[in-house]
Amino acid sequence: MAHATDKTVLGDFNDKSFDYFGLRSRFFRKDGKFLVETDGPDGKPAVFEVKYTFGIDPLQQYLVEFSDGRLQALSIAWDSRPADKGGQRWFHLSPNEEIRHDDVLHWTKLNQNWNFMCAECHSTGLRKNYDANTDRFATTSAEISVGCETCHGQGSRHAAWARDQRSWWPFGKREDSSKGLLVRFDERRDVAWPIDAQTGSARRSVAPATLRKEVETCGLCHARRAAFHEDWVPGQWLSQTHLVEPLARTTYHADGQIRDAEEPYNYTPFKQGKMFAAGVTCSDCHEPHSGKLKISGEGVCLQCHAPEKYADAKHRHHAADAAPTCISCHMQARTYMVIDPRHDHAFRVPRPDLSVALGTPNACNDCHRDKPAAWAAKAIEEWFGPTRKGLQTYGAAFHAARSDRTDAAALLAVLAADGNAPAVARAAALGELAPYVSTRNIGEARRGLADPDPMVRIGALDMLENASAAEIWPLASPLLSDPVRGVRIRAAALLASVPTASQPPADRARFDQAAAEFVAAQRANAERPEARTSLGNFLAQRGQTADAEAEYKGALKLSPQYTAAAINLADLYRQLGRDSDGEAILRAALAASPRDAAPHHTLGLTLTRLKRSDDALAELQKAVELEPDRSRYAYVYAVALHSAGRRDEAITVLNEALKRHPSDRDILSALVSFNRLAGNASSALIYAERLAAITPDDRNLAALIGELRRQADKPN
Repeated sequence: MAHATDKTVLGDFNDKSFDYFGLRSRFFRKDGKFLVETDGPDGKPAVFEVKYTFGIDPLQQYLVEFSDGRLQALSIAWDSRPADKGGQRWFHLSPNEEIRHDDVLHWTKLNQNWNFMCAECHSTGLRKNYDANTDRFATTSAEISVGCETCHGQGSRHAAWARDQRSWWPFGKREDSSKGLLVRFDERRDVAWPIDAQTGSARRSVAPATLRKEVETCGLCHARRAAFHEDWVPGQWLSQTHLVEPLARTTYHADGQIRDAEEPYNYTPFKQGKMFAAGVTCSDCHEPHSGKLKISGEGVCLQCHAPEKYADAKHRHHAADAAPTCISCHMQARTYMVIDPRHDHAFRVPRPDLSVALGTPNACNDCHRDKPAAWAAKAIEEWFGPTRKGLQTYGAAFHAARSDRTDAAALLAVLAADGNAPAVARAAALGELAPYVSTRNIGEARRGLADPDPMVRIGALDMLENASAAEIWPLASPLLSDPVRGVRIRAAALLASVPTASQPPADRARFDQAAAEFVAAQRANAERPEARTSLGNFLAQRGQTADAEAEYKGALKLSPQYTAAAINLADLYRQLGRDSDGEAILRAALAASPRDAAPHHTLGLTLTRLKRSDDALAELQKAVELEPDRSRYAYVYAVALHSAGRRDEAITVLNEALKRHPSDRDILSALVSFNRLAGNASSALIYAERLAAITPDDRNLAALIGELRRQADKPN
């Protein structure tokens, strides 16, 4: 990041124009300033001054400062590549989608805000200084761009050490080996990587520590995470100050590969991989101050992988003149921001067989796009045998969960218990187990809560989201005093629904302290509707309804399109007997986001309570049409149809939903009930037996199946 000057600005501001969905933007100079004429926050053309440059290669973005202290990133960027590489041109970062002024992705809106979205990683010593009362920023930084303290933390003690020559001259003092730094990145000291003659791969001479200081520090900027505390200290778990995303459905394929539409922050991918498991750190491959590879090309790989084995045609199975590199096979590239190729750092073995089974991408078909995945899978089997290798073996478990298969809970439990699986995968598996939590798998949560990795402990807390309050407190309350702040605040959020009077007296002080940290974490991001809504949820659970209402309204003021706040506010009004107010809130949300299924569904429930059944059915139906993959919407709509006397339509809706969600308990239960009430014991029996395969310990269901069998066997 830099001030916009003749030396720093790479883009052509010599009265150049750029067209985007009928909008013409113009880049020009006047009185020594760099200016752009484009659509403003109201959609009308206006002239804005570019105050800062952002980035160098392969693109450069530009920041505009507003009077309320916000810096906003223009969505039209400069392609800084050479002209013969397609560069030296203006381009839009969303070329195939019209982003209008009322969209949160518009350059003037929340999701293009530098103060929250960008600054922490591109400046040093950031303090956002957001005032929620005035909705203004007074953001400051120690350095405008990335400096030493970005990675090493505050350097005053190091400067003092340097000034005190007695500490280092002429021979230095052993007792001050830290040099005044907050942390020494010494994990590679006295470590060797001898190559095993049998495998052809290097093995670390010293086992790596559980807390990998360097990886956690690099993760500050190379992880998909959200900061909740500004006092980050290098070398500590990233979860001390940030909520780190595990293998989320929206970001990762079932096998852990990054989805193309998402920015490839490589902290989580790297922690999935065999390199991380073996003890490799970022600086084993990259020079930490420049980010460049220590050895160019695949030479960096051949430091630890014997060239005679891995650079040989017998391993690559391609002719020498067409041989893929280590990187092309094991670090698939995806292009982001239109022109910026990035490599997946999970270092995975190509698995076209998983592409066949799970629909995930694979490196082979990245090149052989004219061939099916089955063709590539057959070739791999012929070359390397029928046994597939690789550390990322959890695709089947996550695919089962995302497909609502009957074996999802069992597969996820196996993964969660697998000590050899990457911690980020186990954390995600525990979170995915939340809908399936039962006495049969609660032990996995118990083990996860004691895991040395804080992401796994947080995943175990996520798993307990749907457990009963009686079960949750004894399991989760010890984590209220966990050494990692991110774990403590997740425990506080999970236990918020337990009233103070029901909390064991010995635990109340610990809960209050963790709860205060949770509140502070949300206040730290008060400019974001997500944080205001999370705080509203917490306050509502604690019975502080007026404060919760204020937080929800604050979230909607920040972003009327953030429908989660409207839905939660409407639910608060339901609890207070104010469904008419809830209807008004939901209709306002739908005016801002008419294609969002969730507020339609919630409005349908609200109208049901208001005894307006026809209007309610229309809203519930709309939610199903907009989001057919949400089984809950179909189930509720079917129940409403059945209550309105439209039994056949209800059963039709459920059967259509069952095709998408063959193991959904609610849908199967409703089909059992509706068919039984219709006198169709045979059909009810079929659905009941399918449900029994999912819930084999349900004694009431077993008794019902016996009764249905007797009814089905009776002659007409």
